[in-house]
This record gives sequence, C-alpha cells and structure tokens, in this order.
Amino acid sequence: MFPPLLILFILCNTLHLSTCHSQSPPPPSHCNETCGELSIPFPFFLSNSSCAASPSTTAAFPLTCSKSTTLFLTINIDRYRVLQFFPDGVLVDFPASTCRQYYNLNAFPFAGNRYFGISEENVVGLYDCDDSSLCKPGCETIDYPGCDGDSNGSPACCYPLSDRSSWDLGDGFSVFSKFGCRGFTCWVVPRGAGVGKRGVKLEWALPGNSSSRLCASDADTVNATTVQGGLRCECRDGFVGDGYAGGSGCLRTCVKDGREARGGDCLTRRRSGKMVSILAGVLGPIFVVATLTALLCLLKRPNNGGTYEPNNKDKLQNTLSFRKPWTTRSFTYRELEEATKCFDDGQKLTDATSSGEIYAGLLADGSPVAVHKVECRDQRDLSQVLSRIEVLSAVFHRNMARIIGCCIDCGYTPLVVYEFPGNGTVEEHLRRREAGGLDWYQRLSIAAETASVLAFLQQEVSPPIFHHNLRSACLFLDDCHSVRVAGFRLHIGSEIGGGGIVHRSDVYEFGLLLLEMVAGTKSRELPAAAMQRSGKVEEIVDPNLYYHEQTAFRREQIEAVADLATRCWLFGREGKIGMAEVAKELVHIAKESGDGGSRRGPALEETFSNSSLLQMISMSPDSIYVH
Repeated sequence: MFPPLLILFILCNTLHLSTCHSQSPPPPSHCNETCGELSIPFPFFLSNSSCAASPSTTAAFPLTCSKSTTLFLTINIDRYRVLQFFPDGVLVDFPASTCRQYYNLNAFPFAGNRYFGISEENVVGLYDCDDSSLCKPGCETIDYPGCDGDSNGSPACCYPLSDRSSWDLGDGFSVFSKFGCRGFTCWVVPRGAGVGKRGVKLEWALPGNSSSRLCASDADTVNATTVQGGLRCECRDGFVGDGYAGGSGCLRTCVKDGREARGGDCLTRRRSGKMVSILAGVLGPIFVVATLTALLCLLKRPNNGGTYEPNNKDKLQNTLSFRKPWTTRSFTYRELEEATKCFDDGQKLTDATSSGEIYAGLLADGSPVAVHKVECRDQRDLSQVLSRIEVLSAVFHRNMARIIGCCIDCGYTPLVVYEFPGNGTVEEHLRRREAGGLDWYQRLSIAAETASVLAFLQQEVSPPIFHHNLRSACLFLDDCHSVRVAGFRLHIGSEIGGGGIVHRSDVYEFGLLLLEMVAGTKSRELPAAAMQRSGKVEEIVDPNLYYHEQTAFRREQIEAVADLATRCWLFGREGKIGMAEVAKELVHIAKESGDGGSRRGPALEETFSNSSLLQMISMSPDSIYVH
C-alpha cells in the first residue's frame, strides 16, 4: 500500500504549479543603460550614448554618468544627483555637494515645467518657523533617516505635501517663507510606507499635446499630478514593459510551467510533462483509494467532489496572466497540512462560510501562520482569487496581516497564508470570561484601528479594496493588542451583487462587529436587541466591562460606540454612512480616556500616521480635508 502512496506524492510534487513565486527576469527596459547601481528607465537616457530617446523627450531627460558611478539630471541650468527611479518620478539629492542637516528655503532652486514637478509624496521638515500652525504632528511618527547617518534627523516642524493646506501643486519650497520658516529638508514617503528616503522626489511626465503617439498599443495613459497637462503610460494587466511607443512598449506576460513567460511564449502551448499528466490521470484513482484507507489526513484533502485532475493545472498555467511576477512564497499542500495538523478542527480560527475557513498553523521553521482555505467553484473564481492575492500583497499597512504565500496544489481550493501575530483573534479574547479578557480601552483601540485601516483601503488605495468578510475571528492581535486585519473575501459571488452594495457592505459588517465589542458576544438577535433597548445600553453591555462601576465619562463612551454601531447596521448598506466617517468618529472617541484626559496609545498613533486620510481622521471636525 505504501509504495503506491509514495509514488502518488512524487507525482503530485512533480505536477506542482508554483504560481505564487517564480524566478522571473525583470521587465524589459528601453536600452539597458546603467550608471553605477542604477538602471536607467525610459524616457531617461545617457546623453553621450548611442541610445536615442524619442524626439519629443530628447530635450528633457538626458542624464550624465560621472566616473561611471554617479548619475546627474540637469533641469534648466540646475544639476541634481539622481538617487533612485520610480515609475512616476525620480528621487534627487540636494544640489549642495556636502550633506547638511537642513537647507535654506531657496537652496533647491526648482521651478515646475512641462516635464517635472515636485511630488506630493514628499514630506518636508521645516526649521526656525515663526508660525508653527502649518506643522502636522501626525507625520512625525514616520522614520526619517538623518544626514550622513545621523539618527537625530527628525524634522522640527513636519509637513506632508499631500496635505495641500499650505502648499499647492506646482509650488516650490519657498512658499513656506510666509510662515517665517528659514530652512528645510525633505524626504519622500511612498504611499503605505513608514520609512522616508532622504531627498526630493520629482514627478515626471510627457506633454499630453504631442502629435506623435505616446503609449504602446497595450498600454493606457495616466494623468500626471503635479505636471500640468502631463501624461505617462502604463501597461495593462497581463503585460510588462515601460508602456511607451518610443520605449520598450508592452509584452504579454503569463505563468507557464511555474515561471513567468513573455511575448510569443504565451501563445504556444508547451508539451513538457504531458506523459506525466497522462500517467497521473490513469493511476490517480487507484492511488486515491489506497490513500483514503491509509491516512486520515488525506480524508481532509480538498478534492472538489473527486473531480480535480492534474491536467487542470496545465490549463490554468496557460490562462492565468499577471502584470508582474509574484513575490509571495509558494507552499506545497503537504507543508500546510503538517502546519495545521491536517487541518484539524481544533486549529480552526473561523467556521465554514462562503468565504472559506481559516486555520492556525505553525511552519517547520517555527513561524506562526494563519491558513485561509478558499473554496472556488470554477476556474473563473480561482483566477479572481489569485488576482485579489496579488493586489493585497502589494499593500502594506501596520494593521493589515501580511500575505506571505499561497498554495494551489489542491485544484479549486487555493490556500492563502497570512502572518499570524500569535496572540489569538478578537473573537477568542471576547469569549474569555476569566481575567485577561479585553478591557474597554483595548476594545476601543481595536475598533478604531480596524475602522482606520478599512478607511485607508477604501480611500487611499486605487482602485479601492473592500473586505467583504469582516468578523472578529478575522482580526488577529499581537502581544500589545494591536490589530491585524485578515480573512478578506477573495472572490465575490453573485449573492453580493454589483452596484454600490458591494462597496458599502463593510460598514454594515463593521456595525455588527462594534455591537459584538460592546456586548462581548454575537448573535443574530443582537442588532434587534440593541434597537429595542435604545437608551438602555447597559442591558446588552458585556458583564466583563462592569458598566455600572465605570465613570460617567466611560459609560458615555460605551453608549456612543453602541449608537455608532446601530447607525452602521441601519444605514451602512444604503451608503448613508461611510467608513471614513465611522473611523473619524471612533478616533475622536478613542482619543479620550475614562477621566477625560488624553490616553492615545503608541500603536494607535502610528496607525493614524500611515496616510493623509488617517491624519485627517485624527484632526478636529472643523479641519477635515479629503483628497
């Protein structure tokens, strides 16, 4: 019995499809020019090389490579050292040849033109200001590297250009002189990041009124932000390249045999492994029968009613395409089976729903993980799941559980692997009746963090991301009781439907979550009970919160959260209340402690500083500004 079982595992591993991680070559570049460690993308080019840019860009993007190590960009008559390239910009150093802690406001003599503008992703530190009203405390929690390794480089007055309240698109840094500021320094903070890079990011774009075709046939145009009338090109999903007709254009990309393929390779079907597939198809049923009688674990292996065949993998490889190579880790089913103790019921973090089940696990290297078993009905669902994983993997936020890998060894039941902080879920903590459960302030902080990250995903990410499966069991906690949101619904079925309901379901589900926070339990009758006891919140409050022993101020907080939960539940589906509004209200409640004093934890502070939206949420109601 066991030799056939061993052969089956060998066949399964031979046919394993590694779509989650592949060693892929970088996207094609314009002409493969380099200077030191920097590769030069289109439309930039070395002025002394034979690589010619398109006629419309030759006057704006020539670079000089000094001593084969240092790259310089000349704009008008000013020369800037290039530190890094971005798809939409270039990071340049200050003109001074030596590093200083900060510069005179006129030390960066840049004037916007039809090709370049100062990016709004920059955060400036302002010094010796007579008027500090422009300072934004929310951005001070970002890690800013100092000058020449000086760790004391944090700004005296911090101002993110994305705030736009004192700085407008197209302005230079001298605009801050009206506040009496005499010096500045600058960092770029990419969206979603918590660490700045010293220098000034310049957005670049090509003129949109050019008579020649700008973008390749498989690319779309993107409007510039700070360059008036400027455009850039971006390859569509399923293609890679710089997207420009004068550059490398766009090449089709797909996953084939576990690796990324490009161009014509995506149009031809490889025949390697065909004999193995036939052999597996013939011997598979015999081995499955032997396996079912040999190991209990294999009884729990997802098999979609016994209809899955290895040939489905080959078909999937040739139909799935990705815009860029996957960076997540590829797991085998056996690895995750061992990590979750054969998906034992005792490892379950969530019960079975239309979104699947989540199991706690421990990898062979000792790393705790959460494994989301996603049930797909067909290849269309599976393609949607893989696309959602790619999108979620590209977003970084301290209150999101990071996706570290996936496995599609199991036909139409992909497994998604999240980081798991190891302090359980919010649901587990709410169910505890002994000492050590969540107190009110912890619950309030968790609610505010959750609302803030959902608002961030809906307002700051384009296209917006919605959870569609919000439950207390999908909220992981670290040792400091800071939340990590996981368990996103990875394919949207017809029961949710189209239109606005999909976008607004998170608010409705968040209302149910808030009621659970207040009551310490969840049930279908809880919303109705909350409605019936309006004005008598104490009748549904979790006994572990000792409502009657709390101060009057704390009781008012609990009542305010219960009222907000009811409004989310009543009006969330209809869009009469949005997640940004909910997050703002929760943050204002959480800013105060039980005695009315400030008690805002460091984790919450850091969460609010991650985006302009969350900085907005932490302001007073009269100073809200939405992009």
